[in-house]
Amino acid sequence: MADEKMLTQMAQKGGFIAALDQSGGSTPGALRAYGIPDSAYSGDAEMFQLMHEMRVRIMTAPAFTGDKVIGAILFEKTMDGEAEGKPVPSFMWEERGVVPFLKMDKGLEAEADGVSLMKPIPGLDPLLERAVKLGVFGTKMRSTINLASPTGVAAIVAQQFEIAAQISAHGLMPIIEPEVLIKSPQKAEAEALLQQEILKALDALPAGRQVMLKLTIPTVPDFYKPLVEHAKVVRVVALSGGYSRTDACQHLAANHGMIASFSRALTEGLTKQMSDAEFNAAIGAAISEIYTASTVKV
Repeated sequence: MADEKMLTQMAQKGGFIAALDQSGGSTPGALRAYGIPDSAYSGDAEMFQLMHEMRVRIMTAPAFTGDKVIGAILFEKTMDGEAEGKPVPSFMWEERGVVPFLKMDKGLEAEADGVSLMKPIPGLDPLLERAVKLGVFGTKMRSTINLASPTGVAAIVAQQFEIAAQISAHGLMPIIEPEVLIKSPQKAEAEALLQQEILKALDALPAGRQVMLKLTIPTVPDFYKPLVEHAKVVRVVALSGGYSRTDACQHLAANHGMIASFSRALTEGLTKQMSDAEFNAAIGAAISEIYTASTVKV
């Protein structure tokens, strides 16, 4: 079952979750933003090695500790890798005090009925078993909502909660991430449908079962308060969704009880060419800004 210390940290501690989980499709863009052009590597193996080096640089930075970063979402190859001679999940928790999560979805289907469901996840049970053995606390899975389609949003939530039950059966904490796209022409309407469907699914969970939710920062501040306060929800975390760090933090600070789980907004401005001192200062400033938006509300 989930480690009680990790569960307490995720439920109660001030801070945010770092999303270090870019996968195959988004890795080239993340590397380019980090100052590594496509011409600097050949093939997936070299690409993922460079990505791993970037992630290790982040997670070994002095500011990257459980004081402000209470959790981190890892790509599968990162989970299987090492940092300072230790398996990454062990390094995260034992050396940094950061709760490790695994991104376990395999990407999105083409949009249909206003939404993009998750692709099938072959070999999910063996992957979850491996995560448990490595000391991972939970998982994250993402699907997207573009339009306020009642049937589409219902399908998204049903798929998320169905797979969450499979995850929970392994003693892992599922982070359910039905992302309403920030450029959706019906964002507020889609959020209303999403909240309605999630509340129904939460109320149907069996006794003793809990989940976490990773949601787009809502159009109306504090709109997700009923989810934040629901007994079956450990924590509601926010994705940056393409907002700049400044904008994401400004929006987040208006939502009480919601903490960050940023990816691009966390690594914004970091480059391989920085000296260690410059890099550590930049990631430290980013962590402080996101921590403040997660803990000091307006």
